[in-house]
Amino acid sequence: MEREKRNDMSFSRKRSFTFGAYGGSHFLVYSVDRFTCGDETRPETAEENLLDSPAGDRKPFLPASSNQRDTELFEIIEKLQGSRIDEQRCEFPLPLKSQLLTIGADLPLILPPKLGGYWVDPPLQRLVDVSPTSSHYGFVSECYDIMERDREAKIYHKFFRSRYHHSFTAVDPALGPLVLSVCLEEEESKLRVILRMKECSLHGAFSVSLFPNIPSAVELAKMLCDRVTVSKFEVVSYLKAPELITTFDEHRVSPNFKFGVLYQRDRQFNEEDILSNNEESEEFKELLSILGETIQLQGFTRFRGGLDVCHGQTGSEAIFTSFHGREIMFHVATKLPFTDGDPQQLQRKRHIGNDIVALVYQEGQSPFLSDVIKSHFLHCFLVVRRIKRAEDTSETAYEVSVTAREDVPPFGPVLPDPPIFTDRALLREFLLTKLINAEISCYKAQQFSRLELRTRSLLLESLHAELCTRSQCMMGDPSIASLPSSEGPRVVSEGSGGFIENFKRAIRVRSHSFETLGVPRRIGGSASQRPKTEKDGEGDRSPGPLPADSLGPSEIRDQASPQEDT
Repeated sequence: MEREKRNDMSFSRKRSFTFGAYGGSHFLVYSVDRFTCGDETRPETAEENLLDSPAGDRKPFLPASSNQRDTELFEIIEKLQGSRIDEQRCEFPLPLKSQLLTIGADLPLILPPKLGGYWVDPPLQRLVDVSPTSSHYGFVSECYDIMERDREAKIYHKFFRSRYHHSFTAVDPALGPLVLSVCLEEEESKLRVILRMKECSLHGAFSVSLFPNIPSAVELAKMLCDRVTVSKFEVVSYLKAPELITTFDEHRVSPNFKFGVLYQRDRQFNEEDILSNNEESEEFKELLSILGETIQLQGFTRFRGGLDVCHGQTGSEAIFTSFHGREIMFHVATKLPFTDGDPQQLQRKRHIGNDIVALVYQEGQSPFLSDVIKSHFLHCFLVVRRIKRAEDTSETAYEVSVTAREDVPPFGPVLPDPPIFTDRALLREFLLTKLINAEISCYKAQQFSRLELRTRSLLLESLHAELCTRSQCMMGDPSIASLPSSEGPRVVSEGSGGFIENFKRAIRVRSHSFETLGVPRRIGGSASQRPKTEKDGEGDRSPGPLPADSLGPSEIRDQASPQEDT
């Protein structure tokens, strides 16, 4: 009798998640400390199916005759071994327990975390009346348009490069560096102007008939932004200035993308289990074939997405595809190196954890928790589950769901209702478009928008310093030493458009600009502060763990180092 009582007490103390089938319905049994299920029906095999909670919360249940000192020793060892992993674990949200117990069909693909912070599409059990990506928000059904990250980035290249134009520079006391470009379109009697500031670039086209005389650079700048207070602009006379200006304007434009791919098997709920999968089922391989083709990394010459193509340190194979003029590399967890004895699988997470968007393929009925993968950069997940239609069991179909952090704006294409795809070609078109749009939309999240603002500010400062210095050299200023002519093409060649790579490039270019102006560089103690040349000039993101706006100058240079942190 006492033994049965102890078993009941130990069962009530364990925090566990159990999924199973009972009477043709799926349900979740969630037990926490001092929590009883009351009148809820519990299967007889529930205790056998319990999944262990985080290691720090588990307590070994020893016979009453065991030595108490041994018990405490085992508890200490267990906590020390699990402390790092516990930081990456998460729990099933308690508020969803009663909702899941009443579901009479398949469990949802995604569950939001207990503390919130994520939106899920389609919403769970009509908790939200309108889907985050429905036509209510301006998205058109069955429209698979790819978003543009910066619609005005190529205006200078389109309207200025092929015409005679002038550029000017100035430093405003309040706005900082300003770069102004002016072009007269005589065939259309228009005066086209671009004003580049730290926050943004302003573009305008004015009819020449509005002015009795051509306005000055100061007047044109104030027409675009009334906050401009400078009284004079300096003329840019450097012959290769258009190349430098184009590089700055298009630093956010990139035709390359990289996404993570996770493989979640049935009854896998934590990061360690998902990242430890090595075997690929035939169903998972079929989904990978929909996303792209399997390529050999050795000697691969196209966009590599940060993977090693020379020494095989990131595996031998990867999934790659071209899609509407864009190149996409997938970081597939099962194809990245597996490390025995490392439950966190950092060799895999160092790539997937530094992606911004990831796709999750599910096998079974285990939901994916929105925050199960701990990362500063992962902001969105697309979850795909293979199902069989009830009306035709021989037909293969895929169900899709999306989750993103709450500060990520909605993005298309809209999920169909129900979110099920039976056509492989249509599924591929939807998934690739959704992945690209998800990343572009994630850049508007608070963390990335702050980093982008810092990156743009650094690049504009570098551009302004470079144009002023080169122009003075061009005019024969004896106070400025002659500069190597190769520096112009070097800056242009690095402008490949990678998000974090742009930040690193801004640090390197600004440091070089300080050197040319005779400003001594502050040398820190870290070797990672030295400039590093990226192979093939690719925009491979190698982010650090913290937002740049929270760092000082020396820490910013450390943040921009090529070392990746998860």
